[in-house]
Amino acid sequence: MAEKTLKSVFVDELRDLYNAEQQLVKALPKMAKTATSAELRKGFEEHLGQTKVHASRIEKIFGGLGEPVKGKKCKGMEGIVAEGSEVMSEDYEGAVMDAALISAAQRVEHYEIAAYGSVHAYAELMGENNAASLLERTLEEEKETDQKLTDLSKQINQEAYQGGTGEEGETKPRQRAARAGTNR
Repeated sequence: MAEKTLKSVFVDELRDLYNAEQQLVKALPKMAKTATSAELRKGFEEHLGQTKVHASRIEKIFGGLGEPVKGKKCKGMEGIVAEGSEVMSEDYEGAVMDAALISAAQRVEHYEIAAYGSVHAYAELMGENNAASLLERTLEEEKETDQKLTDLSKQINQEAYQGGTGEEGETKPRQRAARAGTNR
């Protein structure tokens, strides 16, 4: 049995991330198409381009390590993408759909931030400076995307909340509960 080293964990994690990025290349266009906010749609489209760059950086890292470019099924991202698909199949409309899409997208970003943070730390520790530099750039871009989603959510969540179900005259659950004398 071959000895498992930190480098083998590093390569395994990179393969997992490579597959995760490939899954996102397929999912992001669907999220963009479902978004009703032009700004959110544009954000998803821009992140699609970034995601392709992230995958190509991993390919460069594999080349530098002398490893074949191949992914390993990322079950974590598969689950997160499946949850995002469920969100898109709900009958949410307008800002409510956009709020749900942002929530799904931030799950993706947080997963990627955790994964890229780990492989970046491994690369630094092992003295893989080129890999560390590429991974650090990707990690920072993932954090920036998460922050953009957070900033965008402030307006969209407010619109979703004010709009209730999107039906004219519909009161919000808290308002109904307050009139009924209950606290929700």
